Amino acid sequence: MSKVGKALGLPIVNARAAGIDIGARIQVAAVPPELSDDPVRTFGSFTADIEAMANWLVSAGITTVAMESTGVYWVPVYEILEEHGLDVVLANARDCKAVPGRKSDVNDAQWLQRLHACGLLRPSFHPSPEIAALRAYMRIRDRHLEYAAAHMQHMQKALTLMNLQLHHVLSDISGVTGLKIIRAIVAGERDPDVLASMRDVRCRESLQTIRSALVGNYQPEHVFALSQALALFDSYQDRIADCDRQIENALRQLNVGRPEPEAKLPAPRTKTKQVNAPKFDVRAMLYQLTGTDLTAIHGLGPSISLSLVAECGTDLSKWPTEKHFTSWLCLSPGCKISGGKVLSARTRKSSSRLASQLRLVAVNVGRTETALGAFYRRLAARIGKAKAVTATARKLAILFYRAMRFGMQYQDPGADQYEQRYRERVVKQLERRAARFGFALQPVQEGVS
Repeated sequence: MSKVGKALGLPIVNARAAGIDIGARIQVAAVPPELSDDPVRTFGSFTADIEAMANWLVSAGITTVAMESTGVYWVPVYEILEEHGLDVVLANARDCKAVPGRKSDVNDAQWLQRLHACGLLRPSFHPSPEIAALRAYMRIRDRHLEYAAAHMQHMQKALTLMNLQLHHVLSDISGVTGLKIIRAIVAGERDPDVLASMRDVRCRESLQTIRSALVGNYQPEHVFALSQALALFDSYQDRIADCDRQIENALRQLNVGRPEPEAKLPAPRTKTKQVNAPKFDVRAMLYQLTGTDLTAIHGLGPSISLSLVAECGTDLSKWPTEKHFTSWLCLSPGCKISGGKVLSARTRKSSSRLASQLRLVAVNVGRTETALGAFYRRLAARIGKAKAVTATARKLAILFYRAMRFGMQYQDPGADQYEQRYRERVVKQLERRAARFGFALQPVQEGVS
């Protein structure tokens, strides 16, 4: 309240701010009443309508616009407004929750405008156009991989219906031996000796075992289902190859003008190649793009490293610290406190692709004899596997942040050294607690019970 008893509102930070309520058919834009005689206008969702809305906002003197991330409808609006020189803030719906009485698109737009004018909205992360294009290609590729995996399951079902136990004698029916045999079956081959002779030299099972598994009941409808699934699988493999070419071109464009790193790219930690990895040298292109070898971090292979860079870009200075970064990923503990009492420390739910990929990496790292693996196993035994996965994913996110932001070169100390350091920390903690109560810890001499 002022001295004369008049109610004062929140201070205006952005005097020329607008708010837009995004919809599938209409867009409602609101500007400050002092800037226009008609401060709220409704536009259609066609490109010409969005262009007209952008021109109206510019003519009204608007410099910044806020909108909610509604599905994918915001994407063309965001891009067109940016082309007109407006500073667009994409706000998370969690930051501008509904309030009682605000039940219309007009009220939503006015509420967004008011919040943005008072500086109460935080912009969501939006990468540069080049990184956004790379991210789009990567997401399309991941979707094709999921569809191809579904058709591989259809092939396995058709083989089971024909009582061809191929998946019991081969570790992966999508490998060299499996696909060669499946293609021969679709082409009309039925002789188990001929089919078994297609066994690759690296296959562990013997020729006789594979021959026994290939004696089946070849019904025409099941062979037809197998051929359909194989054709769809091959089609998606072709589409994945198209995506690889686009991803390679996108990385080349990002590397244009970037100098070659002075240090030579280190040798890979493992020579094992991932089955679904891109068919070009991802490590070399990422090394030139980031200036550091991300694959030195255990669990981060070339494919995962490329996905992480595609999701958050190469400039991680948008997050001031690693704590901001892990909080954005919803991998850090929550902080619901009231009256000095912690009500909840659960991590927030998130649909972040980056967080889900880091969790998958954490599960795989937990099986390795590394410092990260020892960290995961220690926490899994104490607080459970679910929380250990999140904690390990957070540690991986911190290592990724340090490597991208500061060029950190990761060196794994090993599981034994990690356990030794952990033991030293525990002993020091016990010594401090004993000293607090007037006691001193003494090590037990060898041979004395």
